[in-house]
Amino acid sequence: MQIWAGLGNPGPRYALNRHNVGFMACDVIAEMHAFGPVQKKFAGWVQEGRIADVRIVLLKPATFMNESGRAVAEALRFYKLPVDALTVFHDELDLAPGKVKVRVGGGLAGHNGLRSIDQHLGPEFRRVRIGIGHPGSKERVTGHVLGNYARGEIDALTDMLAAIAAEAPWLAAGDDARFMSEVSRRLQDE
Repeated sequence: MQIWAGLGNPGPRYALNRHNVGFMACDVIAEMHAFGPVQKKFAGWVQEGRIADVRIVLLKPATFMNESGRAVAEALRFYKLPVDALTVFHDELDLAPGKVKVRVGGGLAGHNGLRSIDQHLGPEFRRVRIGIGHPGSKERVTGHVLGNYARGEIDALTDMLAAIAAEAPWLAAGDDARFMSEVSRRLQDE
């Protein structure tokens, strides 16, 4: 069993923010793999399903980004799972838009959701880093991250989220390298 947590901020006002791409990834995975209905649990929204015979609990914390760790830690404790059963989907400034990278551990890069999870569980969890690109100057970061995807970015975003969901069986199987290469290949073919 694994817990896949998508990071974002709750509410319609934030729905299309770049910072909410983790929520978006969970939604597309749930839809593509026919997960069960949404339930309120662990200070968030949960959907359960199977990918490649692995039971997956998708979690979208409803705690706002800077308290994400509370919901994630609660879910891991409830299912009595170690931190290596956790995968976190989040936006990444230091990756170009449309790039998807996976790693275990590493820095927090100023990401409040990752910082919160690190405070509750330590740094050694798997991260699916979804590139949103850097706006160029430090002063523009907050507006960029909390800004909505532009109309011209929606097709590329949709393709990337579909590729993540379609190749999710590789993540479920623990083959991060194959997941990354298949997502990349799929996006090149678009």
